[in-house]
Amino acid sequence: MLDAIGVDDIETLFDEIPAELRCGTLGSVPEALSEQQITRLMSQRAAEDGQPLCFIGAGAYEHHIPAAVWQIVTRGEFYSAYTPYQAEASQGTLQLIYEFQSMMTALMAMDVSNASLYDGASALAEAVLMAVRSNRKSRSRRILMPTNVHPAYRKTTQAIVTNQQIELVEVPFDNAGGHTAVDSLKAYDGEDITAVVIQQPNFFGVLEDVDAITDWAHANGALVIAVVNPVAMALLKPPGQWGEKGADIVVGEGQPLGVPLSSGGPYFGFMCAKQAYVRQMPGRIVGRTVDRDGRTGYTLTLQAREQHIRRSKATSNICTNQGLLVTAATIHMALVGGEGLRRVALACHANARALVEKLTNEYVQPRFNRPYFHEAVMSSSLSWPRLLRPLYAHNLQPGYELVDDYPELSDCLLVCATETKTEEDLNLYQDHLARVIDKQTTAGCPVQPKMA
Repeated sequence: MLDAIGVDDIETLFDEIPAELRCGTLGSVPEALSEQQITRLMSQRAAEDGQPLCFIGAGAYEHHIPAAVWQIVTRGEFYSAYTPYQAEASQGTLQLIYEFQSMMTALMAMDVSNASLYDGASALAEAVLMAVRSNRKSRSRRILMPTNVHPAYRKTTQAIVTNQQIELVEVPFDNAGGHTAVDSLKAYDGEDITAVVIQQPNFFGVLEDVDAITDWAHANGALVIAVVNPVAMALLKPPGQWGEKGADIVVGEGQPLGVPLSSGGPYFGFMCAKQAYVRQMPGRIVGRTVDRDGRTGYTLTLQAREQHIRRSKATSNICTNQGLLVTAATIHMALVGGEGLRRVALACHANARALVEKLTNEYVQPRFNRPYFHEAVMSSSLSWPRLLRPLYAHNLQPGYELVDDYPELSDCLLVCATETKTEEDLNLYQDHLARVIDKQTTAGCPVQPKMA
C-alpha cells in the first residue's frame, strides 16, 4: 500500500502532526502475549476479585441469570453480530432488536424504544439533550435534577451537557424521607423549566411520589425524564402511567436484565419515549414490515446518528448500541416473562425488608422513613469504617458508604438485597455485624450522637 501511494514508511503518513504533540513510545504497554498466556492472566485476575457475599447495589445488581441466556448469546451468529447496516443480511439481529424494543415499551408503558444506548448514565445525558430539543416552548435550557439521582449519572450528565449551555439545577432531597418533596419544587412555580428528572426508585432505594411530581412538571410546561430500574417496573407503576399524562422520556440501566456483574462492566442503557418525540430520539429504531411477496421483514426505520447523517444534524454522537447485551436482555426477558420478572421484584423487596429488619438494632437504624424497593440506607451511631473492616475480612461486601457522594450522610451505608440472597446469607451478615458491634461497644469505642 505504501508503494502504491508513493510513501516510504508509515511515519511519513503522519508527518503533519507536530513532534511536540506526539506521545512517543508507549513504555507502559507490555509485550504481546499468546492466547494461552492471556487466558491464564485473566483467570488469575478474576480469582483476585474473589466471590464475596455482596450486599452492594448502587446501580449494579446481582440477579440470577438462567443458564440458557448466555448459552444462546454466545452462539456465533449472535456473539459476533454488531450493527445491521445491511438489513437484508441481518434479519435475525434486526428481529431480536425489534423484540427488545417491544418488550421495553410494554414494560415501561411507553410508545417507542430505541435499540439501546451506551449505559444508564450516558442515557440520562442523552435524555436531557433530547428534552431540550423536544420542549420547544421552553427557552431556558434548565433541568431540575434531584440530588437523590445516582451521583455517577449526575456527574456524567454534567460532563456531557455543561458545554451546551444547559443548566442542571439541583433539587435537595427531603431529610426525613430521602425523596424529592413536591413542596421543594414549588419554588420553581411559573418559571421556565425545560424538564424534570425523576429516579424511581431513587439512589437511596426510596420510592418517589411520581404522580405528583409528574403532574407538577406538566402543569409548569416541563417534560418529565424518568430514570428507572427495569426490574422494579415489573412491580411498580410504569412511567407511561405516572400522573395524568405519563413520563415523556424514560431511560435507565439494563444490566439487571440478564447481564452479570463482570468486574465492572459492560452495561447498556435503554431509552423509551412518547411517539410525539420519536424524531428527537437518539440511536436506532427497528421496524417490522412486509416485502412485496407479503413476507415479514425487519428494517432500520430511524437512524438519527452521525454515522448515518451529517454530524451537525445528528441527535447523538455516541455511536454505540450495546448489541450483545441487548441480545442477552431480550433472551432473559423472553425466558423469565412478565410474571417471572414480577416475582423477581417481589423476592428482591422481601429480602431487602428482611435485611433491614435483621440489621436494625440499638446502634444501626434505617435512615429514611419512606417505602423502598430493594435498597435502603442504614445509619449508625458507631463508625461505619470501623464496623466494616472486619466484615471485609470475612469475605463480605456489606454495602456502599455514602460519605464521598453525600457528606451530610457520613454515618450512612446503602445496603441491597436481591432475590439471590438466602435466609442464611442474611443471618450471616446479621451475625457478623452484631459480633463486631459487641466487640466495639464493650471495648469502649466512641458512639456518635444520634441524629435529630
